[in-house]
Amino acid sequence: MTEPRRVDLLHGVTLKAMLEHLVERYGWVGLGERIAIRSFTHDPSVTSSLTFLRKTPWARDKVESLYLHSAAHPRKTPRESSTAD
Repeated sequence: MTEPRRVDLLHGVTLKAMLEHLVERYGWVGLGERIAIRSFTHDPSVTSSLTFLRKTPWARDKVESLYLHSAAHPRKTPRESSTAD
């Protein structure tokens, strides 16, 4: 008998798309709090973060894991972008 295929939830999702999703959801500060990576906490940018993540497998694994968690648990209400006075 053949085994059922495992569904790869990351199939077709680029690292850039994952990072942009996480920044939109958590912001750079929240992302830096969840994953201790200097490119998230000191002068963050998508370009510098992608460069680091492509060279560092453990960091990429953490980003992928957080992305999968956030995709599986969407926010019930949209995050407010403005702050209260």
